[in-house]
Amino acid sequence: MKVAVKLGPIGEGPHIDTSGQLVTDSAGTRLVSRLLRLYPEAVVVGPEPRTGPGLQVVTLEDLDPTSTLLVNMEPLDSVACFQVLHRHLDEPRIMNLVWTNPSSFHHPVNFAALGLSFAMFPTYCNSERTAGEVREVVQHWTAPHLASQARIDWANLGVNVERASTRRPTDVPVVLYPAITLERRKRPGLFMDVVRRVARQVPLRAEARLQEQHLTSTAAMDMTRDKWMWVGPLTTRDGYWDALSRTTAFLATAAQESYGLEYVEAMLEGVIGILPDTGWARALVPERYPYLYDSPAVAEQLLLEALRDPEACRRELDACVGGSFTAWIAARHNDDDFEHAFTTRVTEWFGAGAATHEPIVHHRERLA
Repeated sequence: MKVAVKLGPIGEGPHIDTSGQLVTDSAGTRLVSRLLRLYPEAVVVGPEPRTGPGLQVVTLEDLDPTSTLLVNMEPLDSVACFQVLHRHLDEPRIMNLVWTNPSSFHHPVNFAALGLSFAMFPTYCNSERTAGEVREVVQHWTAPHLASQARIDWANLGVNVERASTRRPTDVPVVLYPAITLERRKRPGLFMDVVRRVARQVPLRAEARLQEQHLTSTAAMDMTRDKWMWVGPLTTRDGYWDALSRTTAFLATAAQESYGLEYVEAMLEGVIGILPDTGWARALVPERYPYLYDSPAVAEQLLLEALRDPEACRRELDACVGGSFTAWIAARHNDDDFEHAFTTRVTEWFGAGAATHEPIVHHRERLA
C-alpha cells in the first residue's frame, strides 16, 4: 500500500523550491520530510503534479484510493478528502495526523467538523496533550454513537537526538526567541518586555529567526529597534544547530503549544529554557524543573540567573533529574520512538501492507 501525505488544505501543498526539493522551514514540513523518509515510495499531495529529487507531488484527484493510504495533516478537511476519494472506492483509507492544537480553532462549525473527522477517521497525535484535546473535541462535538468508534493514539513527536553539537561559549550571553513566527499565541510582546528589562541589568544579545512573511512584518521591525536584538531569516538545519550551540538561554512565552519542538531541540543542545508554568511546558520537562515562571517578574529573575551564571543553572538542571539533564531530554524525546510507534499503529489500523515496524532510515543515515 502506498502512502500519500497531505500537509495543508485541499489545493495547497508544502513549499517546493526551484530545484524541486521540499523546503523544511516549519515543524509541519519537517514532519512531512520525516514521513517521506519512513515511506520512501510516499507521495505528497499538492495543487498540481510535480517531481523533484526524491519527491513526487500529486493532486488529491489523481490518487488511487484502492492502493493508497492518505495521511492527512489537516484533519479539518478529511471529510472533503473522503468525498473526493469515495467516488472511486467505497471505503478509502484516510488517517488524521494531528500536529497542532485543536483548541486554536474558535468557531463552532470548525469544532463540529473536527469532531466528525476525529470520530470517523483513525487519528494519531504528536503528543499526549494534543490527544487529550482531540478526545475532548470528540466528546463535546460528536454524536455518541460516532464518538464511541473513535480511534485515537499518540506519541511525543521527538527530535533527532544525534544532531546536538558541542557547546561554544560566547563573550556576551545569547537569548533566543524560540519560534519562527510572531503569531499572537507566541506572545512576542511578552518576550520583548521581559528581555528589555533584563537587558538593562546585564549585557546580552537576543536572536530571532523567522519565516519570511513574519520577517517583514511590523512586529519584526519593532523588535529591531533595540540594538541588542537581531532578527533574521531561517537558516539551514546545520546552521540552526550551530546557532543553538552558542545560545545561552531561551525565553518561551507561548500561551499554548501542541508539543514544543523548538524548545526540546534547544534544551537538548544545553540551552537553558525559561518556560511558562503551563500544561504544555510541564509535559516537556521533569517534575522538579526549576525554571518555570508564573509571572513576567519571575521570568525576568530566572532569565537573569541563566545569563549571569549559566553553568550553575545547568548543574541545577542536572540535579533535578539526578544525572544529565540533556540525556533525560534525549531519552524522553527521541524521534525514533515516535516513528516506531507511528508505523506500528498504522500497520494495526490499516494492515501490514501500509507500513514497516521499524523506521526505514535511521538517524546516522539522515541528511536533515
